[in-house]
Amino acid sequence: MPKITVLPHPKFCPAGVEYEAAPGDSLIRGMLAHGVRIEHACEMSCACATCHVLVKQGFSSLEEPSDREYDCLDRAWGAGPLSRLSCQVKVADEDLVIEIPKYTRNQVSEED
Repeated sequence: MPKITVLPHPKFCPAGVEYEAAPGDSLIRGMLAHGVRIEHACEMSCACATCHVLVKQGFSSLEEPSDREYDCLDRAWGAGPLSRLSCQVKVADEDLVIEIPKYTRNQVSEED
């Protein structure tokens, strides 16, 4: 099974985390299940871009983003060529290294 490595983030995952996921598993659901408190203001419906991540390793193994995901990524803070919405990523057959950006576009967080 592919290994998912979430790099340390001061707010959502201070120590970082590693876990295994089966191909086809939702990236955000796996992260949440393993204690990564990533934001998901739209409840994972591809509408808000608060679950934006950078796929530092394994990006090419993932399915192409949909037009809807691209539209949301246009509104994500710090989006670039390795950006994805974690609510839309299905784990493939390669290991992934994930970085959560420093900021989100969510101006009001339930955790604050």
